[in-house]
Amino acid sequence: MKKNIYYIICSLLIVLSFSSCLKDNLEDTLALAKEQQEKDEVIIKKFIEDNNIPALRHESGVYYHIIEPGTGNVNYSTNPLIKANYTGRLLNGTVFDSSLNTGRTPLEFYLTGVIDGWKIGVPLIQKGGKIRLIIPSGFAYGPSGAGGGAIGPNAVLDFDIEIIDIR
Repeated sequence: MKKNIYYIICSLLIVLSFSSCLKDNLEDTLALAKEQQEKDEVIIKKFIEDNNIPALRHESGVYYHIIEPGTGNVNYSTNPLIKANYTGRLLNGTVFDSSLNTGRTPLEFYLTGVIDGWKIGVPLIQKGGKIRLIIPSGFAYGPSGAGGGAIGPNAVLDFDIEIIDIR
């Protein structure tokens, strides 16, 4: 009986020590994400000002400029299939991807299958709509980057998106 109590107490101590480490790691991760979000905000505001972009700030921190709202009343919460043309750029103007490249067709996607910045921005327009999204790194690819190095860690992204069809 004493042996069982000893094992239970030791197990509890081990679990408690690991949970303390997990809590510290989570706090560190959250602090780094908040710090990066603040850096992105400064970078985006300067980019918008320098390029005279009439962008608005969504409550999430994603910036957008609705060029054409489009028509319709699609309920994006039903996760429709969306067909869109787009161009993605880094803030230095480097195009890292585009559906407009010779021979490519518009991208078809479900909203749940794209980066968070698109999940926030695309529902702001309807079929035929055009929007420019300036997406903080936390709503794009974060510290991992993407595209085999084309999109570096913590890159703020600039997209032009045109909704061709929604089904």
